[in-house]
Amino acid sequence: MEIEPAEEVKEPPRIHRLDEPVVNRIAAGEVIQRPVSAVKELVENSLDASSTSISVLVKDGGLKLIQVSDDGHGIRYEDLPILCERHTTSKLSKYEDLQSIKSMGFRGEALASMTYVGHVTVTTITRGQLHGYRVSYRDGVMENEPKACAAVKGTQIVIENLFYNMIARRKTLQNSADDYTKIVDLLSRFAIHHIDVSFSCRKHGAARADVHSVATPSRLNAIRSVYGLLVAQNLIKIEASDHDPSSSVFEMDGFISNSNYVAKKTTMVLFINDRLVECTALKRALEVVYVATLPKASKPFIYMSITLPPEHVDVNVHPTKREVSLLNQEVIVEKMQSVVESVLRNSNESRTFQEQTVEATPSVPSVTNNDLHLSPSPSGSKSQRVPVNKIVRTDSSDPAGRMHAYLYKNPQKYLGRDSSLTTVRSSVRQRRNLKETADLTSIQELINDIDSKCHSDLLDIVRQSTYVGMADDVFALLQHNTHLYLANVVNLRAGVKKASVETHSKIQLLGIFCSKELMYQQVLRRFAHFNAIQLSEPAPLQELIMLALKEEDLDLESNENDELKKKIAEMNTQLLKQKSEMLEEYFCIFIDSDGNLSRLPILLDQYTPDMDRVPEFVLCLGNDVLQMEWHGP
Repeated sequence: MEIEPAEEVKEPPRIHRLDEPVVNRIAAGEVIQRPVSAVKELVENSLDASSTSISVLVKDGGLKLIQVSDDGHGIRYEDLPILCERHTTSKLSKYEDLQSIKSMGFRGEALASMTYVGHVTVTTITRGQLHGYRVSYRDGVMENEPKACAAVKGTQIVIENLFYNMIARRKTLQNSADDYTKIVDLLSRFAIHHIDVSFSCRKHGAARADVHSVATPSRLNAIRSVYGLLVAQNLIKIEASDHDPSSSVFEMDGFISNSNYVAKKTTMVLFINDRLVECTALKRALEVVYVATLPKASKPFIYMSITLPPEHVDVNVHPTKREVSLLNQEVIVEKMQSVVESVLRNSNESRTFQEQTVEATPSVPSVTNNDLHLSPSPSGSKSQRVPVNKIVRTDSSDPAGRMHAYLYKNPQKYLGRDSSLTTVRSSVRQRRNLKETADLTSIQELINDIDSKCHSDLLDIVRQSTYVGMADDVFALLQHNTHLYLANVVNLRAGVKKASVETHSKIQLLGIFCSKELMYQQVLRRFAHFNAIQLSEPAPLQELIMLALKEEDLDLESNENDELKKKIAEMNTQLLKQKSEMLEEYFCIFIDSDGNLSRLPILLDQYTPDMDRVPEFVLCLGNDVLQMEWHGP
């Protein structure tokens, strides 16, 4: 019979008191999480010292060196021995002082934590002293007695070899560029809030500072100096307050970006009682408001300074003081969200599009006979075409903003003219004012008939709209007030005579058919007052008509009808020569006595017709004139 051995009874582990250095090092790793945490603590100490100038010098992202200098009131000589001990502070003396604390620091842990994870040296001088003192600290105590030294007003604190005794932490922070970017961002946030303080931040060995701000009375100027002109010019000032003790008591002012601001990352700078903090609930609430305002994938810029009674703010809720707890936080967030939403709605009537510099170009194009179908292969350099979805108009009342200036053109068929955005815009600006139409009753009746059938509401939309761009080769995007319209620009019918509007959310799709009816109306309104395209070499009408007739013949190898085609070409040429005076007077089509075409009308300024279609145009013109001869107008 086997006897099973009795299970060994494990005694519970003994609880023992940790050594002081271990406790301090663990606490230090929680307070100083990375180099930017040390910079934040030192800058806040400088602000508490009433500094007007703060400069930061960084090497290797702060791991090798962090130097923060200020011109504050300095540190007393007799306070230097306990300066870096834990829980030593000049900000408060009893717990109740937290209820009315206004300074950035209050725990007395920051400097002590730095001495447990780095080598700290302090140089300071107070007002009235003839010299300053320098002293080094390690593990919370002085390494030697303070030494007299030359010093400028204020305090300079240097941290070297940060996390030298925390191997794992140091390995995770090897990307010095990332840590330096965080430090620059931190100083930028302080600079736009504390506008009465000058800030600078630069890398060790660099001649130029990455952050450089000077004291200014204007917060907008500070934002412009730190974040740039593109941010500052797209900001809206906001203000809000509530003084109802039963719900919330606060005052808020700041700047938020408008609908023209485009960024891929949300920038939210939040100060509560002059303390740089984060509030996830407020940030999410404001981002929800912007979702319906900004373009897809774009994020806002927000700066807010909130002032609350000190007793309504609990600042002792986070090891790095990055977060605070507010009394009636949900109510405050909801009210600020409503204010931002109201401001954005009132400012979102229009958007701004930046316009490029233009160069002058000739207003009347010159076309050579070689550009016709007779010589289809273009010579010379290849013209560049700006994509239609890149062409933007900025003012519906400006002639440069009229829709026909942006009609799609195929560069392989059209003239070898530069159709870049610069050329189009500059040429369109040179368009002349239209003359009065010819004093013909029949023409006026046709125009009156068009005007009587015009849809006034849709006409107003087209006139006052802003051209956004081409969605594809057929549909264009127009913005009218806060609505977005999709317009078909190929077949214009009756000048916005009829259209159906379907509303889906805030986007309305409008069928506005453009080109054919537009050409017809332009002919009526410019009757007898056309500009002209001058051909450098006259084109024989008979040859053009023969080309058109051969294109219509599907059997290209058949020569049976060549004689008939030749007779048709001769007859149409003679007829057009007989009517050349009328064609020139009314339509600016010039045909000389030899039957050569040398001038064509311009129906739309800066729109050159497809010169491959000239033979077909001449054939149709001859047939129409022939029908008028037989049947009358």
